[in-house]
Amino acid sequence: MPTFRLGPVSALAAALLALSAAPVAHAAPAPAARPAAPAGPEAAPAPGLTRAPGPVPAPAPRSTPAPGPAAAVPAGRPVTAPPPAPGAHGHPHYDEVETVPYACAAEGWPWSCVASCESSGRWDLNTGNGFYGGLQFRQSTWEQYGGLGHAKRADLATKEQQITVAQEVLRWQGWGAWPECSKKYGLSGRAHTVQPGDTLSAVARRFSVKGGWEALYAANKAVVGPDPGKIKPGMLLTLP
Repeated sequence: MPTFRLGPVSALAAALLALSAAPVAHAAPAPAARPAAPAGPEAAPAPGLTRAPGPVPAPAPRSTPAPGPAAAVPAGRPVTAPPPAPGAHGHPHYDEVETVPYACAAEGWPWSCVASCESSGRWDLNTGNGFYGGLQFRQSTWEQYGGLGHAKRADLATKEQQITVAQEVLRWQGWGAWPECSKKYGLSGRAHTVQPGDTLSAVARRFSVKGGWEALYAANKAVVGPDPGKIKPGMLLTLP
């Protein structure tokens, strides 16, 4: 069989023909990398949005609200014990008669306060329990200290008459005749209510004060003031 020699052009054409006849291998496209899920509870970004990788920022600390003011104490509720009454044994100071720290004193210190405690200030009180009037006298006490000179019972007497009898009880029995209510107002011991014409000497003699008027004055200097010769009606003098 005769042999033909291909020229340069024919050889190039034959090579191209062989190349076009060979099957072409198509490589499968690499799958797109799926973004890694973000760490922590943060939600995944919306489709089409990207962000630089990095740690999820910590949530901002929640501020604690400053405490508000304390609730006010309801009106009428005492938070502390009442202050002690002024003067010796609760008797008003000679120049501080108007400074007694109790509202009831506006009606007359100390008896209106004692009556406020004993009977809610009802000077005609008679509940049938054997105690009568604003200062709750027993009938026997009322009779013993001159009450019958005013009325048959304390609840039938005026406020002023009941106080007059109470002053006499106070001279001999002391504030212990009203134990609970006198304690409430810081009242203690026996006391004499100064009457018109009284002097320290006369009061000391009447009640046999040991040490005489000097001792009586020493026990009441805060009430009487700097001049022992100037005692005033209505002053309450402690009887030592």
